[in-house]
Amino acid sequence: MITVADVEAAAERIAGHVVRTPTVPSPGLSAFLGADVTVKLELLQRTGSFKARGATAKLLAFGEDERAAGVVAVSGGNHGIATAVMAGALGIEATVVMPRSAPGRAVDIAKAAGANVVLADTMDRAFALVEELRSGGLTLVHPFDDPVVIAAQGTVGLEMAEDAGELTDVLVSIGGGGLIAGVAAALHACRPGIRVWGVETAGARAMSEALAQGGPVPVELSSIVSTLSAPSASQLTYEHAAALVTDVLTVTDAEAVQGILDLAEHGKVWGEPAAGCLLPAARRVLERVGDGARLGLVVCGGNATIADVTEWADRFGLR
Repeated sequence: MITVADVEAAAERIAGHVVRTPTVPSPGLSAFLGADVTVKLELLQRTGSFKARGATAKLLAFGEDERAAGVVAVSGGNHGIATAVMAGALGIEATVVMPRSAPGRAVDIAKAAGANVVLADTMDRAFALVEELRSGGLTLVHPFDDPVVIAAQGTVGLEMAEDAGELTDVLVSIGGGGLIAGVAAALHACRPGIRVWGVETAGARAMSEALAQGGPVPVELSSIVSTLSAPSASQLTYEHAAALVTDVLTVTDAEAVQGILDLAEHGKVWGEPAAGCLLPAARRVLERVGDGARLGLVVCGGNATIADVTEWADRFGLR
């Protein structure tokens, strides 16, 4: 299990390479949800999401031979952007494998950063292709199944513990589970008694299924939210969630897109569906915990274009 000492060491390693993003009260979201809300604005992070933290930590941990071999990453979008940009900044050659469903903007940014981008037909195939490239000599930067990456993502929770007021409940989106594993480890160490809730979309329930089955299992992916679409959790992230997460809530794709619109209107920030799904989940948390809740929302990324959101809103009949 990741410890707060691991997270603190990761914070020292990545300092100067990433942004200490704002942790601020949100009067608009507080009024919208009817409870005190504090937001951690990871969408203001380098590369537009928290993924820059884990990618940077892992790249800095490599030895000269591993860097010289070049690195490879698999991603539904944000981890690919982060690995490409941070590898480019460190002078490391990167290959990024994404499914064809990945946002076009993510592909363009990774290419612009100098990465070799390979598109696979599905996320399952993308993960398989990365293993082939790894066997061919490239050094893997895994999006979530890595203690170095998890500890670095946990710096989000460490900063929240240091910068936020009193919180009772923190909501974190889940893809493969690296972010929630690190955040939960940091928050439970720094703020005993806090509840940490995971949020997934119905078409990408990797952690929900792992918790239901007692360990990681493959899941069918149908969500539009490519940044949360891991084909399974890992044993490492599952163990953290099982031990430290109060529950994992599921929302629909339509609710996640409505959440983007609500974040923009009431929170005054432009999120992506992985962040938008926090708002419908927050309402369910409030129904369960009752009065007096003080929520923390990890607004994990903002790499969605206006065209993307407009298309999704039209698809679901949202205004």
